[in-house]
Amino acid sequence: MVEISINVNIADRVYPLTINIEEEEKIRKAVKQINQKIKEFKEAYKVQDSQDCLAMCSLELMVDQLRNESKIMLEDNGFSEKVLEINQKLTDFFEKH
Repeated sequence: MVEISINVNIADRVYPLTINIEEEEKIRKAVKQINQKIKEFKEAYKVQDSQDCLAMCSLELMVDQLRNESKIMLEDNGFSEKVLEINQKLTDFFEKH
């Protein structure tokens, strides 16, 4: 793994990071999305404090993550049920033969 040093600007503050080179594009994309969200919060709620906007970004991100985890769990339950059903059919088949 090759590591590189980059600087990212979030809410008008620069943060130096040492990252795996493979992650650079994702990190830069995430920074861009965070800054866009901050801008949206500032415009929508007339908030000037970047800390408040960062807190709201964090909250929104975590709520989205929890929703996605719940969705995955529900989808996984359907998959798991199918696997158990197939397993039972195979067990029944081999018990008969």
